[in-house]
Amino acid sequence: MKIFKADVMIIGSGLAALYAAVKLSDKKKVILLTKNEWQASNSFLAQGGIAAAYDDNDDWRVQLDDAIRAGRYHNNVQETSYMVQRSKQTVETLIQMGMAFDRNEDGSISLAREGGHSAARVLHAAGDATGRELTKFVRSCLDERVPVHEHTQAFDLIVKNSRCTGVWAKNKNGEKVVYEAQDTVIATGGCGHVYAPTSANPAITGDGLAIAYRAGAALSDMEFVQFHPTLLIKDGKVYGLVSEAVRGEGAKLINQDGRRLLAGVHPLEDLAPRDVVARTLFQAQQTGLARQVYLDISMIDHFSEHFPTIAGLCQEAGIDPAEGRIPVSPGAHFMMGGIATGHDGRTTLPGLYAIGEAACTGVHGANRIASHSLLEAVTYAATMAESILEENGNPASVTLPVLSQAVLSLPSKQEIQQMMFQNVGIWRTGESLTRAVKWCESWGIDFDRTCPQNVTKEEAERLNMLTTAWLIASSALERTESRGGHTRTDFPEEVEHWRKKSIIREVTKCEQC
Repeated sequence: MKIFKADVMIIGSGLAALYAAVKLSDKKKVILLTKNEWQASNSFLAQGGIAAAYDDNDDWRVQLDDAIRAGRYHNNVQETSYMVQRSKQTVETLIQMGMAFDRNEDGSISLAREGGHSAARVLHAAGDATGRELTKFVRSCLDERVPVHEHTQAFDLIVKNSRCTGVWAKNKNGEKVVYEAQDTVIATGGCGHVYAPTSANPAITGDGLAIAYRAGAALSDMEFVQFHPTLLIKDGKVYGLVSEAVRGEGAKLINQDGRRLLAGVHPLEDLAPRDVVARTLFQAQQTGLARQVYLDISMIDHFSEHFPTIAGLCQEAGIDPAEGRIPVSPGAHFMMGGIATGHDGRTTLPGLYAIGEAACTGVHGANRIASHSLLEAVTYAATMAESILEENGNPASVTLPVLSQAVLSLPSKQEIQQMMFQNVGIWRTGESLTRAVKWCESWGIDFDRTCPQNVTKEEAERLNMLTTAWLIASSALERTESRGGHTRTDFPEEVEHWRKKSIIREVTKCEQC
């Protein structure tokens, strides 16, 4: 059995993972581990940009108000303030490092408006390929001495004397490998593929959330799942996301008869927060008002030049943007909840950190505003790195636990995805959530137990999906109100009692705080 030793072990290869590695690698020995190729992340797919009060006429306080309003007042105000107040500085740091954002003809930074924002404050790169360009750029900044172990899947964290001391995994050959680390960082993204349809990369199956839960770390706000309103879906196949930046340029959501669907629904109409738009479209689909939802782009000149990534998706789907309509539908997109962390990324388990979508910092509240995910990734990767560099910890000493052998009865990925979208999707009820919880538990899995060593990588992935599905469904059943990404038709209103109250999930525990 191979054993690798590092000061910091980072699980994941998206923007948060890479930026943390860049910030740490000058003074710490860092290893990155990722279950697919390093590009297999949601960061790489992100079409939206980075929101920052960059213009002199904008103000971070207005950006804060927009974020809290979109988050339905469930945000951690202190952390959200910290992130947006530094947003301009965060962007300027990236520019100083050499990141090229889109500019106007006069050389000034180009700023766009996206959903939930009251001003144009979103920076893009290569039009609608910001995530790809930014992730590739940060990867290019990473010291060549930092190894990236691809096709290596983390199975479970190693905990000794109530401290995380590393992780055990299986490599591309199915061989067990152990990583010893003073500090371990989960940056595995969210859990988009627990649902279908979804905008997420196929690798995003809730792995980090599940292994953190099994190790004893607290998870928070798992019921808050964001459904993006505009996935390009044709004949049941998901081709990708259609960025809100398209609506920022004037595109409108319509039904098959050309009737606008967001007019009069919200003051921001088609640029309303994502939860509002997704619910409106889903309701129109369920009631028959919209047999098909379209994005009317007829008013956008030179669409393919402005949005080359989306134009490519259209071409793949056999859609001609020149005809002025793109078929869209809501799908799972982002997890607002996750592993509960403090300001510096620390979890409740000593030695374990979490950043990016895997973490719940509280900056998104119950519904993330557009273009705050990349901002969060960079902001808190830097904050965590600063904290780790300030410490002089002792090298980890791993005692590999005795790993169990078991034959698991697990549902297929498709069964999990279908069950979740039907019962724990955009509309939820106590009945549907109870059905989902019972279904998850019917497979006889002890979600608190460590992952058996004899399971395959594919089985471990399905175990993590089922565990994450159970955490989402049971948390959603607990919250008897509707707020942001959590809508219960049997409790359709926001309830003051639940405002800023989080459901915390730990092994053998479920409590409100």
